[in-house]
Amino acid sequence: MPRSATTPVTPVRRATHPAGFTTATTERPQRRDAFFDNAKYLAIVLVAMGHAWEPLRSDSRAVTALYMVVYAFHMPAFIVISGYFSRTFDASPAKIRRLITGVVVPYVVFETAYTYFTRWSDGEPDRAISLLDPLYLTWFLAALFIWRLTTPIWRAVRWPMPIALTVAALATLTPSIGKDLDLQRTLQFLPYFVLGLCLRPEHFSLVRQWRVRIAAVPVMVATLVFAYWAVPRMDYAWFFHKDAAADFAVPDWYGPLMTLALFGCSLVLVGCFLSWVPGRRTWFTALGAGTLYGYLLHGFVIQAANHWHWSHVEWFHQPLGKVAVSVIAAAVVTVLCTAPVRRVFRCVMEPRMNWAFRREA
Repeated sequence: MPRSATTPVTPVRRATHPAGFTTATTERPQRRDAFFDNAKYLAIVLVAMGHAWEPLRSDSRAVTALYMVVYAFHMPAFIVISGYFSRTFDASPAKIRRLITGVVVPYVVFETAYTYFTRWSDGEPDRAISLLDPLYLTWFLAALFIWRLTTPIWRAVRWPMPIALTVAALATLTPSIGKDLDLQRTLQFLPYFVLGLCLRPEHFSLVRQWRVRIAAVPVMVATLVFAYWAVPRMDYAWFFHKDAAADFAVPDWYGPLMTLALFGCSLVLVGCFLSWVPGRRTWFTALGAGTLYGYLLHGFVIQAANHWHWSHVEWFHQPLGKVAVSVIAAAVVTVLCTAPVRRVFRCVMEPRMNWAFRREA
């Protein structure tokens, strides 16, 4: 899974990346809304923080509660935005080309790169390269490829949301789906993508009203309190959406029930999150165009840090240490979203590949 509402002075416009990110093209200038770039940047910062908090959960109920809350909405928000920017996907040659160069190629490159890297970081020198079993962060690209291809179906059916929720609920009843392309997670996160397809600009304007922003404060506070209470009573792995109900050793009917409950919870929290996203251009607005880079690259930093056992340092388990971990994670992913980093990795993230396509694409 847009800049400010001003026209760029250069003749280069920013086109929407298949993941809802942005790339440069040589067409006419286009007005952009800073709100979405701001939202994507803030969401990717939360993703990085969540990964950095993982080694700190075992000895801190507060960190685990915060982890649960963040995981309840950061990827749903990312996926909703990705769906919103997928509304025009029509399987035309040009759109298929962008899907291949912007999603498939990065998936192949980073799935291979993560396999080689984790052979060292995880101490598994014989780990095989498998494009059917997404490793670590690459599941999102595999899922996005499937969601994007099915977009014309969701645009055509009469009740896309009820159908998508039904598909997600049925997935929780089917542990035999297996790990191929992380299909379990793809199907369980599907309703958020379909929701994005159904949204219009006025819906985002609705959650950005000052009344919603004020109401979001007690809602988020209550959510944090509830999460703190729920830590010893609930398995936060439900928020990963990658396992069937049977994998949690609970009755099957828990699956559909949790699908609806988690969707409702995530929807409210995504609304709260988006209500606080600034709509004006800020210092980090331009970084929103590089969130795919930050997403895929920060995993190498996290894996390397875990390999060197940073969490064994006692200070990081103190309150100030936990704050420092959060700040470092935010800083690292911010750097990885910057223009110099994008220039270095653009050849594998947004390759042109003119040689691979017919002229009409």
